[in-house]
Amino acid sequence: MATSRSLNKVMIIGNLTRDPVIKTTPTGATVCTFGIATNSSWKDEKGEMQERTEFHNVVSWNKLAEICAQLLCVGMLVYVEGEIRTRTWDDENSVRHYRTEVRITDMKLLDSKGKSGVGVAGATEQSRSEEKDKKEEEVVEEKEKKEESSDDKKDEEKGDDDVAPEDLPF
Repeated sequence: MATSRSLNKVMIIGNLTRDPVIKTTPTGATVCTFGIATNSSWKDEKGEMQERTEFHNVVSWNKLAEICAQLLCVGMLVYVEGEIRTRTWDDENSVRHYRTEVRITDMKLLDSKGKSGVGVAGATEQSRSEEKDKKEEEVVEEKEKKEESSDDKKDEEKGDDDVAPEDLPF
């Protein structure tokens, strides 16, 4: 019986497009996500230069996740190595979603361009900040709805006799 061989290996050199965001799973594992862009260029049949940018979703786990969060920030040139993974999940409306990611096992900072990383606290704070912003937006929207309905009720309740003479424009 012959064994089949396969290989799933990715090596990318590119610039970070998103600051790292670090989270802890319910089981206690640390996960860090960020984005990397790669560019390719070529001459078309007319001899004109063409360029294409690919955006990659990158995921690191445990100790490497902490290191990525500590060192990396937007714009930095990095080398990452890992494998391609595609996750699937169904949302609350039973719609199936797919997300292809590069799950890395190695990362090397190639050029910091004078930048320093966001740090674990910053990456965690960014994650918390994003969640907090989302909750605050929901609260503000709800408050605005209540104020609108309250204003509508006040307008309905207000009669002509509530108008002061000084409020009249003439």
